[in-house]
Amino acid sequence: MFPIEKYHIAEALHRLGMPDVCSATIRQIVALASELEPVAGEPFVRLELGNPGIPAEKVGIEAHCDALRRGVANQYPNIAGIPELKEAASAFVKAFFNVNIGPKYIIPTVGSMQASFTLQLLLAQRLKEKDTMLFINPGFPAQRHQAKVLNIKLEAFDIYDYRGKALEAKLEEILSKGNITGLLYSNPNNPAWINLTEEELEIIGRLATKYDTIVLEDVAYLGMDFRTDFSRPFQPPYIPTVAHYTDNYIMLVSGSKIFSYAGERIAIVCMSPAVYERTYKFLADFYDMPAFGDAYVYGVLYTASSGTSHSAQYALASMMKATVEGNLPMVEHTREYERRARRAKQAFTDNGFHIVYDKDGDEHISDGFFFTVGYRNMPGEQLQEELLRYGISTIHLHSTGSDQEGVRVTVSMLRDDKIFDMLNQRLRLFNEQH
Repeated sequence: MFPIEKYHIAEALHRLGMPDVCSATIRQIVALASELEPVAGEPFVRLELGNPGIPAEKVGIEAHCDALRRGVANQYPNIAGIPELKEAASAFVKAFFNVNIGPKYIIPTVGSMQASFTLQLLLAQRLKEKDTMLFINPGFPAQRHQAKVLNIKLEAFDIYDYRGKALEAKLEEILSKGNITGLLYSNPNNPAWINLTEEELEIIGRLATKYDTIVLEDVAYLGMDFRTDFSRPFQPPYIPTVAHYTDNYIMLVSGSKIFSYAGERIAIVCMSPAVYERTYKFLADFYDMPAFGDAYVYGVLYTASSGTSHSAQYALASMMKATVEGNLPMVEHTREYERRARRAKQAFTDNGFHIVYDKDGDEHISDGFFFTVGYRNMPGEQLQEELLRYGISTIHLHSTGSDQEGVRVTVSMLRDDKIFDMLNQRLRLFNEQH
């Protein structure tokens, strides 16, 4: 029964050993919602965890199973990646980004989480004077937490007030200090679903070159700016990327969302040849490998996991190959999130909410995997807790590094009319009582 009394939430927090809702991680919010469902007597509307909401691609599953049947499970995979994946990924990047990255410079990782964790570690080591990571927020909270776990200094700013030309002055202010080794952002953005414009990507690329900063571009949701059709391989329009404007880039391409393969933890690092081949004295002394890419593969990744699942590499290779050949309509499959987002936004705005990050330049943001909402002048932490009382689990924007008030909505779990009806009813009740 909703709303849930606040003391029930306090008791659930105590049982889970959590101090409060606001400081909870995404996974803790998942646990808290599960703990409260018996109290409510009804399932929660899950808008907090970005699990894929469509089936994994069959061509990947078939290649995965075939690899296991052929006996790869008893063999350690090559740390640098199997040739089939490196070649398929090189063609994939060319087909959809129009960027040339040879197979040597493509390395599989255990999801983009492992990639961002290990790359931040190495970036913080390459030059003594460059010891700080810069995050363009809002962003995926776990990536900033990785920097914290690694004891790496970090700096960040909310892009909300720095779109377009204003971004250049802000980056100049920060990068000119000379201490920024890497700059990390996601595009499309998790959680705001903004997409950086070509003007903004050019600014980032140009200043990354000027100040010797390596850009980590997380493209977990590639092709999902559904305002533009990016579905045709080797044909424009190509997916926007900072790689068109600088050689100081590393792209993180995950199979989790584009192929709904999140459970198998498979991604690739697409490293600029210039970044890979650059040598550093510290890396030569510490790893006995002066080249950044070699130190990454054989010095860092080897110690992290001894490679990436053999069979999952075959799966990702098959999906990328099928997409490049036009046999797997990747963008059309993920377009389901566009339909869900449009419907979910309507439910929120019909009940007194507003979209927080609402524009890319003069254009409304795309409908896709995420969006952000606020309610009147209610602080984001309060809004998150209040929505929880009405059986709707979210995360507040401050946890993503945003300075704005509101919460993030993930549409992936809004799978059928029944769940949308629950969402509408609970938002209506929430609005009536607030």
